[in-house]
Amino acid sequence: MPGVKKLDNRFDVCRIIFMPVKLNLKDTQGPESASDELLSFFRAMADPSRLKIVGLLARQAYAVERLSALLGIGESTVSHHLARLAEAGLVSARADGHYSMYSLHQDALAAMARRLLKTEQLPQLASGIDHASFDRKVLESFTGPDGRFTAFPTQEKKLLVLLRHVLRDFRPGVRYSEKKVNELLSRYSDDTARLRRSLVEFGFMDREGGGRDYWLKESAAPKARIRGAAPKARIRGAAPKARIGAKVT
Repeated sequence: MPGVKKLDNRFDVCRIIFMPVKLNLKDTQGPESASDELLSFFRAMADPSRLKIVGLLARQAYAVERLSALLGIGESTVSHHLARLAEAGLVSARADGHYSMYSLHQDALAAMARRLLKTEQLPQLASGIDHASFDRKVLESFTGPDGRFTAFPTQEKKLLVLLRHVLRDFRPGVRYSEKKVNELLSRYSDDTARLRRSLVEFGFMDREGGGRDYWLKESAAPKARIRGAAPKARIRGAAPKARIGAKVT
């Protein structure tokens, strides 16, 4: 090749180990494989020299020797960087006489970024995390062997854990008299007034007529409840018809 010295193949690691990487561009991937691929992508790009190589290859194909001269680093180092980019499916090589010419998969790079970084895919990166571990810790700290609360935490996020815990005794679509609410809450604490007031204040329950009836709000129902955040919106709708603990006249 004019102007390019023949390269000693022992320095061209990518020429020896390179195998074409087939990208799976399907939108449906398991959370683990998507996470692994995203890590591979960022690791491949997390180096100043590799970023410069990507920039150069985005313009045209280069041989290792030319990249080495442009970047001012050794040919074996360039080959190592190219191997990392190739493993991530970003770079491929083609033989040109005695040389390997490297080029960037620009379409694949764009497709990979769109697929791996789309909004609906990002929550899957947290798969495997035990979201209930915080709740268990709080309950262990603030409940005794009998299951009753030993104290009320001062931190709001911990208090919310206790409130979500007592909600297990309430059913969606059922109205409870204040007496019945106190009876259920007394299983956890003698300070039923504080618990009852907190359930209303934090939006887990609603009440009618100065406390005549209480009911579990739809947003606080077990199936719709999201751990870690209390419902904020107070939805005023038709109250459920069933009522427990009310005096029958």
